[in-house]
Amino acid sequence: MNADAPIALRNRHTGGTEVERVFGEAWLKRIYGNPLGKLSLHAVVKRAFFSDIYGFLADRPSSAKRVIPFIRDFGLDPSEFAEADPAAYRTFNEFFYRKLKATARPIDPRPEMAVLPADGRHLGFPDAGAVKGIFAKGQTFDIPALVADRALGERYARGTVVCSRLCPVDYHRFHFPVAGTPGAPTLTNGPLYSVNPFALRRHVNYLWENKRQRVTVDAGPFGLVTMVAVGATNVGSIVETYAAGRPVAKGDEKGYFRFGGSFVATLFEPGRIQLEADLIEAGETATELYAKMGSPLGRLA
Repeated sequence: MNADAPIALRNRHTGGTEVERVFGEAWLKRIYGNPLGKLSLHAVVKRAFFSDIYGFLADRPSSAKRVIPFIRDFGLDPSEFAEADPAAYRTFNEFFYRKLKATARPIDPRPEMAVLPADGRHLGFPDAGAVKGIFAKGQTFDIPALVADRALGERYARGTVVCSRLCPVDYHRFHFPVAGTPGAPTLTNGPLYSVNPFALRRHVNYLWENKRQRVTVDAGPFGLVTMVAVGATNVGSIVETYAAGRPVAKGDEKGYFRFGGSFVATLFEPGRIQLEADLIEAGETATELYAKMGSPLGRLA
């Protein structure tokens, strides 16, 4: 596949096929696909200070003027927002990590079902050890590197993985896919490469090189579930809003990303879950599935 080919995806909610409209597409192709662009990538763009500056600007009161044009240009639905008036957001970043009305993302109520942790574009892999390609042929998971723990990674070596990619246009809070008791987050620092397919088709290892935060959940019949929130270019920070050691319900908020595209990997131990068929198809074809938080991820095996 041409690394710069349009990003096609299937939409679970409409049943149709779409081409993703990418925020900053020309910039991404120039940085990741051009030799001169790669010089700036390694010298400036991947470094924390670049994203810190961008985040600082998104926190300035003057950035609020970008909110309404952004809603209009990307066709967002303000009726979903917890804040009824889009003009009330004081900064662009405040709008970016906005909350939604509880009714906007219904959680599948069946106890045997796990749900998607975030709005976004998803790939499902029933066996992490049998993956033939992620975003491009020949690219496979390095699970121990992703979770930044060799022993924990070996626990998921033949486990199930769901990749959830969030774009700047998406709702940027992420949630628990199962009920259970979460532990404290473990931060692994790193650079901040893009997690857009224009970048990941070239080097999927950005996912386990980037700054990321791991949380494990003791989830009863679902086993030990691990979630890895991965930062990306222009993501100011990964903010956890849950309380470690306190039981959570399926669909409870876990945290949010500040400005930028970002990524969540959800890992299940072998034999614990049967993924939804459309997630498996997405992983097999490398055509992501667009679906919203709270819709089915899979059922107890």
